[in-house]
Formats: sequence, structure tokens, C-alpha cells
Amino acid sequence: MKSTKQLHQPIIDQCKNNNAKAQMQLYNLYCKTMFLVAFRYVNDSFIAEDVMQDAFIKAFKNIKSYKNEVAFGAWLKKIVINQSIDQLKKNKLELVSINEEVIANTESEDWKVENDISIDLIIEEINTLKEKYRLVLTMYLLEGYDHQEISEILNITTNTSRTHLLRGKKY
Repeated sequence: MKSTKQLHQPIIDQCKNNNAKAQMQLYNLYCKTMFLVAFRYVNDSFIAEDVMQDAFIKAFKNIKSYKNEVAFGAWLKKIVINQSIDQLKKNKLELVSINEEVIANTESEDWKVENDISIDLIIEEINTLKEKYRLVLTMYLLEGYDHQEISEILNITTNTSRTHLLRGKKY
């Protein structure tokens, strides 16, 4: 049985040759998932749709740089996340740097959740947070980025990333 990667490779190869039909096929394969990724960041379905469209345009323009080192979906997801963050920055997202002494004793890895609480409820709660907390929590918990990566992507310090994570967790 062929893996998803093997099944999609011919389509990706055709996209590298600017085949519009293949681009539409690839778009149809990934658009729903990438919309949800964008929505987790921008928290607005209309903006998420725009972000997703822009990300696909960027992906198709740069598809020749895709080298099969990671799954295509992971490569595309990174573009969508970066496009979402760029959109938020464009909307003048304010991420305030926090004093380092605040961080010293606050880092906690206790993420225990009651068994009767669903992942959907957790995501719903994350979506109610202020944007700066929601972004860091989403990137850390749902996307698996570490504080160093988050700080580079959002252009904040790692201490600010930790603080936003902990405050978001507290809320």
C-alpha cells in the first residue's frame, strides 16, 4: 500500500511544472486542514480564508524549493502558520516584553487536565484568550513549537513567550 506521501508526489511534481489542474488537486487535498490551522491563529473565518489563500499562493510560487525532506502537509502548514502570524503582525499585534524576574519561578510543566474535559473544549477556551496568549498557547501546545522557535517567529524574547504561555494557562 502506498503512503500518502507517495500518492501525492506525482501531483506535487506536476505543481512544480505549474500545472493548474494539479495545483487545484493539491489545494483540494489540503484546504480544509490549512483553513483550520489559520483559524486557530487569526480566530476569524474570513481572515483565515484569506490567510489560507495567500499561503497557497506562496506555496505554489515556492514549490520548487520543496525537497521532500518533510511531508508536504508539514511544509505547507509552516507556510500557513507564518502567513497567519504575518497577518496578525499586520493588524498590529502587541506583544509586550515582560521583566525577566517575573519568569524566574513561574515555569511549570503541570498540564494535567481532568479526564472529562475534551480537546475541543480546551481549544474553545484557548480561542477566548487575548491574542498574545492564544498565539503562544496554540504554537506551544497544538503546533509543538518550543519557546526559542516561538520567540523567533513572533519576534519576542523567550521569557516573554514563557510568560504568555503561563498567563494563558492561568486564564
